[in-house]
Parts: sequence; structure tokens; C-alpha cells
Amino acid sequence: MHATAPSTTAATTQKRNLRWRVVDIVVAAVLGIATGVVFIFWNSVGYAWFVAADAVTPGLGGIAVGIWLLGGVLGGLVIRKPGAALFVELLAATVSMLVGNQWAIETIYSGLAQGLGAELVFALFLYRRFGLLQAMLAGAAAGVGAWTLELFTSGNLQKSPEFLALYLGTLVVSGAILAGLVGWLLVRAIAATGALNRFAAGQDVAQRV
Repeated sequence: MHATAPSTTAATTQKRNLRWRVVDIVVAAVLGIATGVVFIFWNSVGYAWFVAADAVTPGLGGIAVGIWLLGGVLGGLVIRKPGAALFVELLAATVSMLVGNQWAIETIYSGLAQGLGAELVFALFLYRRFGLLQAMLAGAAAGVGAWTLELFTSGNLQKSPEFLALYLGTLVVSGAILAGLVGWLLVRAIAATGALNRFAAGQDVAQRV
């Protein structure tokens, strides 16, 4: 009787390297800057939507926030290593702040809170699962991060329970759809071009074609 050798897939999974490569840093930086440019556009369009929705019912403005949560989802789905979601979201927020927006330094705090929310989801799955479910959960968790931060930076802690509940709900839904679903679709579209062939995200799409 002899011992059965572990399967190639299992061995590969166990030995998966979570250390950052130079190409990971470069691509994460590109993602962060590109997402920051999207944020700059959304700072006017999305904010107008936020104000209009909030005028209808206070707290409803959260439906517009999802795009600002996109960086963490993209970073986590593409790089698939610890810190990627936080890095990309924070860099995108930094780009938005440096160009100039209505929130100044608070943009950095938002990037930290939102990036940590998304990062936590990928960490809970041990950086091993990166499907649509994980993307939408990461977007939703980024929304929870934004909601938690704004309890203190925006004075929301003094607002009514009804407002807080509605705002949290709209942030979670917006994060899941505008950051999670949209982010997942974007990664698949980019991977289909071959631009992510050096990443697991690109290889996953190639295997399904």
C-alpha cells in the first residue's frame, strides 16, 4: 500500500504565492489612477444625483455612491493579493483629492474606510474566491465602510434611526451593484482583451472561452 500523492490542483492552491510582484504594483497603480479619473467625473455627476435623490427622501442619496466604491472591487478582483483592494481605492481617492474636489482631505479618509471594507471581504475568503458573489459583497462592504465613517465625519451619528437605516440600505445596494456587479463585468471585459493574461483574473476568463 502506498500513499496517494496530493492532486496538482490542491498542491498549486496550497502554494499560491500571495507576495506582490512588480507587475502587480504597476497594474494596481494604473487601476488606481484610472479609477481616480472616474471619481473625478463622478464628483460632479454622481454628487448631483446624490443631492437630487436626498432631496426626495433623506438617505436615498446613497444610491449614487456605488461608483466611488469601485476601486476596492477592481483591485481585489484583478490583483488578488492582500492589500490590493485598499491600495487601489486609496490611490483613486488620492487622485480625486489632488485634482480637487468638494471634500478635500476627507476624500482620503473615505478611501481608507471604503477600501478596508472591500479588503475585509476578500480576506474572509482567504484571497481564494473572486466571483460575482465576492465582488458584490466587497462592494456592499465598502458601502458599510463609507456609512461607518460618515457617522463621525458628516455628523450622521446625530441623525434619526430612519435616516441611518435608509442610508445604509441604499449604500449597500449601490455598492453591490455599481461597484460589485459593474466592477466584475469590467474585469471580465478587460480580461477578454488579453490585457490581464499575466493575472489569474485573465486566465479565468480565457479558460471559459
